[in-house]
Amino acid sequence: MSRFGGSLFGLSLLLTVLLGAATAAAEYYNYGNALDKTFLFFEAQRSGKLPAAQRVKWRSHSGLADGLAQGVSLEGGYYDAGDHVKFGLPMAFAVTMLSWAAVDNQKELSGSNQMQQTLWSIRWGTDYFIKAHPQPNVLWGQVGDGKSDHYCWERAEDMTTSRTAYKLDQYHPGSDLAGETAAALAAASLAFKPYNSSYSAILLTHAKELFSFADKYRGLYTDSIPNAKAFYMSSGYSDELLWAAAWLHRATRDEYYLKYAVNNAGYMGGTGWGMKEFSWDNKYAGVQVLLSKILLEGKGGAYTSTLKQYQMKADYFACACLKKNGGYNIQTTPGGLMYVREWNNLQYASAAAFLLAIYSDYLSAANAKLNCPDGSVPPQALLDFSRSQADYILGKNRQGMSYLVGYGPKYPIRVHHRGASIPSIFVQRSSVNCVQGFDSWYRRAQADPNVIYGALVGGPDQNDYYSDDRTNYEQSEPTLSGTAPLIGLFAKLSGKLGSYGGGYSKPYQTPKPPVSDSHFLSHSSTASAYKATPTTYTPKQSDAPIEFLHSITANWMAWNTRYYRHKVIIKNNSQKPISGLKLKIEDLTGPIWGLNPTGQKNTYQLPQWQKTLKAGQAYDFVYVQGGPQAKVSVLSYY
Repeated sequence: MSRFGGSLFGLSLLLTVLLGAATAAAEYYNYGNALDKTFLFFEAQRSGKLPAAQRVKWRSHSGLADGLAQGVSLEGGYYDAGDHVKFGLPMAFAVTMLSWAAVDNQKELSGSNQMQQTLWSIRWGTDYFIKAHPQPNVLWGQVGDGKSDHYCWERAEDMTTSRTAYKLDQYHPGSDLAGETAAALAAASLAFKPYNSSYSAILLTHAKELFSFADKYRGLYTDSIPNAKAFYMSSGYSDELLWAAAWLHRATRDEYYLKYAVNNAGYMGGTGWGMKEFSWDNKYAGVQVLLSKILLEGKGGAYTSTLKQYQMKADYFACACLKKNGGYNIQTTPGGLMYVREWNNLQYASAAAFLLAIYSDYLSAANAKLNCPDGSVPPQALLDFSRSQADYILGKNRQGMSYLVGYGPKYPIRVHHRGASIPSIFVQRSSVNCVQGFDSWYRRAQADPNVIYGALVGGPDQNDYYSDDRTNYEQSEPTLSGTAPLIGLFAKLSGKLGSYGGGYSKPYQTPKPPVSDSHFLSHSSTASAYKATPTTYTPKQSDAPIEFLHSITANWMAWNTRYYRHKVIIKNNSQKPISGLKLKIEDLTGPIWGLNPTGQKNTYQLPQWQKTLKAGQAYDFVYVQGGPQAKVSVLSYY
């Protein structure tokens, strides 16, 4: 072979190696693509009436009568896993994880244009929690009978099983469930605060009441809702009370909640328990990391001594994950996956990876290192661990399989999920009854007719072996609590390392959903009007002639319902007068002052004495109602 030919061969070999490395990078590190898919799982799990922007087209409306038999509307929320029960504890934990991502990964989510999708995912849960908390000391904690539900294999749209709703009250307490729901709502209030201050205030009101309820009437929720014991048995409620207090302190800056976490640190185990897991049932590591942030920011004040003890336990968890904890470390599989339990192990890996990514940021911001028994390590080491778990999930494992359904060339195709395994109601319109589902779909060897994109399955065993079998529910069933931490994890990694693009072509369309004032843009929402045409298009504020500023000025309880006084300021941001302004106000259930009805449905106008808004002028109106705010948009003006 000539030197020229040898050089070509060498160049060809080098290109092959480089292309292989690029392919591997695309395969294992396309976190942006993984993030986009993960949101779809939450859409697949929606209960209730689905929105027009629903992207998972094989799903339809379901559970519309939930709670009505008990005299309360509990439509909405999320189905827990491959079943159709709405279990409150793991759902609330999932919402807390989504909200934490929205708060601490705001930069990455906004940069990838995924913040609105994150808020939608959160709100599908928080709107349900508001309905489930109709009185200060009442919380509906579950919908559906787990036992009868698991005896049937049918689509959510065909449900024939019991939809019994179970509640907590002062005679049937559940400090763990009420505490976790309080944490979820407090965290969500932070997530929504920059975008919708009035909705944020509603969430915070419910969070405070639920924390008081959880603390005053103590008990395990599974003692009050025995039906949940076989599925989500709680090991205690002290961690949830501390968890809720920590989130409420961050949301309110009220010293009362920090003092609660400090005064109860020893008694409730916050500074006593060193943990090697973080999950829907065990929040101690999360509490310890969250309170360490206060110390690292130099804001410990009189509570510094106790906060240092909290941080010692946060370090214990982090050091155990890095295997630098003096022998008291986590267990890992031969392939490097964190291994905690045989059943649905990936939920522990995803939660730990997200938590360490968060702690890495806290340490980095303080220019601090992690001090372990086996030596100090930089914050980057924590993020490296998080990345290793994410890469394992996405396919860097002995099986060469992505455990995130729909990501990569090889992923589970026989998922333990009723809706995924049975043809869509739009394809097979005849109902699939309870037993028929088992006979016709559960036991079949073929792939699922519906790909449940973004679902994190239970994952492999301690030897990295995975059986892609629908009946192997310990490994093949996805859950809310396991998948939710991936949002923050993938967001962080996509922002830190880039998504590498070029990974896999999308087998589904992901249109950007329309912006809706009623959902998120209330604090400083803007509207651009097309004459005589309703619109929810929201341009940049500098381009918008009309801006809405929403706030809640009062709230009170009456007839077992919480009512809110909403104030809406209409501001003319243009350089010229605006006349004949007509507004469309939807979902209004109470009285309104300051606007006149036009005679057309949901249409209002300014009073006769205020026909024109001069340039820069503002005008406000007020309405009262229970639940979320009304949807306000511009119809026309001249």
